[in-house]
Amino acid sequence: MSTVNTDYPSISKRPFEAVFACSAAIGWMLVLATASLAQDEPVQLSSLKSVPVPGPANLADFVADRKAALVLGKALFWDMQVGSDGMTTCASCHFHAGADSRSINTLSPAQLRTSGTQPAAPSTFDVRGTNARLTVRDFPFHRLSDPANRHSTVLADSSAITGSQGVLKERFGQILPRTAEETRTLVQDSQFSKGGKNTRRVTPRNSPTVINAVFNLRNFWDGRAQDVFNGVNSFGARDANARVLSAQTPASMVPVAVRLAQSSLASQAVGPPLSDIEMSADGRSFADLGKKLLGMRPLAKQVVHADDSVFSGVRHVSGKGLVYANYLQLVRQAFHPRWWQGTSWVQRSADGSASLVPSGSSVAANQYSHASWNFALFFGLALQVYESTLVSDETPFDRYAQGDAAALSADQAAGLDIFMGKAHCVACHDGAEFTNASVFRSSHERIERMLFASTPAQPDAFGFVNTTGRRVVYDNGFYNIGVRPTREDLGLGATDPFGYPLAEARLYVQGRLGALGLPMPTFGFDRAWAPSADGAFKTPTLRNVELTAPYFHNGGTLTLDQVVDFYNRGSDFKDQNIADVPEDIAELGLTPPEKEQLVAFMRALTDERVRHHRAPFDHPQLLLPNGHSTDSSGAILTDKDGRAMSSLIEVPAAGRQGFRALPNFLNTP
Repeated sequence: MSTVNTDYPSISKRPFEAVFACSAAIGWMLVLATASLAQDEPVQLSSLKSVPVPGPANLADFVADRKAALVLGKALFWDMQVGSDGMTTCASCHFHAGADSRSINTLSPAQLRTSGTQPAAPSTFDVRGTNARLTVRDFPFHRLSDPANRHSTVLADSSAITGSQGVLKERFGQILPRTAEETRTLVQDSQFSKGGKNTRRVTPRNSPTVINAVFNLRNFWDGRAQDVFNGVNSFGARDANARVLSAQTPASMVPVAVRLAQSSLASQAVGPPLSDIEMSADGRSFADLGKKLLGMRPLAKQVVHADDSVFSGVRHVSGKGLVYANYLQLVRQAFHPRWWQGTSWVQRSADGSASLVPSGSSVAANQYSHASWNFALFFGLALQVYESTLVSDETPFDRYAQGDAAALSADQAAGLDIFMGKAHCVACHDGAEFTNASVFRSSHERIERMLFASTPAQPDAFGFVNTTGRRVVYDNGFYNIGVRPTREDLGLGATDPFGYPLAEARLYVQGRLGALGLPMPTFGFDRAWAPSADGAFKTPTLRNVELTAPYFHNGGTLTLDQVVDFYNRGSDFKDQNIADVPEDIAELGLTPPEKEQLVAFMRALTDERVRHHRAPFDHPQLLLPNGHSTDSSGAILTDKDGRAMSSLIEVPAAGRQGFRALPNFLNTP
């Protein structure tokens, strides 16, 4: 049960050198002549319109009707019926410029510390607490007496994370026919609770924008969403047992391995729906989700704008949802029959194994149709088709890069010079995508070498010693910049569920790249180059960055001014993370006017279509959990089943023309 707050405002690869070829129209180029972060290549920041949208060459082997797949993907992304609670959807964490601007019940303790020599993760909050409302005064989480000097007195420090609220801690029961809310059992939550009442759990990292995420080689902050989609989960070829069912005829269902390159969006999409923090009760499978949704009318609970850029022709006459009787109709229209036409049930045993049984008049809780069993394949690819349209390439910078010298103000143009020069921003945020973690940047080299400020003299976890103390190999686009101590979150330095390091640089020194079908770097192997990954995170795009506060993987920085101060002082934890931080993270010596100009330039990366939810960034209505309802004493109210009642805010349906801008996080300018 929930309460609605209506006070919220109604609201095919291309070579690297070719992508960044010289443009006579603008007449400027940065040549980065250093053997450091960017490896001696000439780099140009160009319009995103010059970069082809990545995607798998074999998509047509799966998708029969791309337009139908777009409808399916947009519906699944925004549909509140996807969550176990019938309320939480992908868009719940990505509704504002592709990110999350909620500020109530969005704190999480640092949960991702590892075992062994590292301290255990805290079970309690070190700032405010669950169901708290964040304020401007809480930021930055690491606050110094002199923002220009990282060695100055620390006034406040918190290891907390500003994340996104998801679901209550619950155990999955079963799917009920034509019912969005699944049967679940509450499980006592020692971390996310208040007064003995479970509160919605909060993600252990800040939600990055999904806009322009199609250009990322890998997705998630730690890169675990692989660029090859296996049709089942986020881990690509790392999961050697991932199989979907193929039926060339309805009677012939066989397990097959699938591989779709340049598909990290699909790999990312299938992660949150089963997360017991983000969207799901613990124990739900994708087949369970498919069994539920394939019988549900798309977006049945939500208003769809009459002028929606994707849904206008398939909007239900009631104004809510789409005309399709259920998602199965859309899946059959969007995908080739071999992926859904099988007539046997798939029966899952208690040990997780599956077998085929003849279809009957009724289906048991552990039996699934062919389409239900393959639902992760449909979900991932449909969301990828939709998110591939979320490209923001109409900014003042893009116009400037195409030859309009008046598109940038004098301060923005000066900020661009600082971005490419004194501030060293382009070392990590290069290309039209403004990130080294892009498909096209990595098509030049997925693993690179760089200089570090220092490295440990003792052997690393894999037995290698960096004899020079200065040379490392690393995953292109992933860096430890000293936002927090490395021990709090290993990021790329962690290991996947199958025993492989997430870092391809570590796979390289282990000689395991080939086992996963990953390319070898072009430079020769040298044991003097040690792998670096601990505490490294994907470099985010800077496009629309003024709209996506709070910043960094921990969401601990509120404004762009605070971000610039962080880099100007050479980070916060460079000295503690000295073995992991690149040499280029150093004091910049920017003057106050230069800092203002740099921020002015970053604002020139905003696409007004994103700000105002205009096509292709328009969407259906969305009701968002925004903390929990309380009584006059502050105690959390519960419904008849003992669940904490969520306060809701409405993001109204937007059509092609969008609507007035919604407030940023904590109304940051």
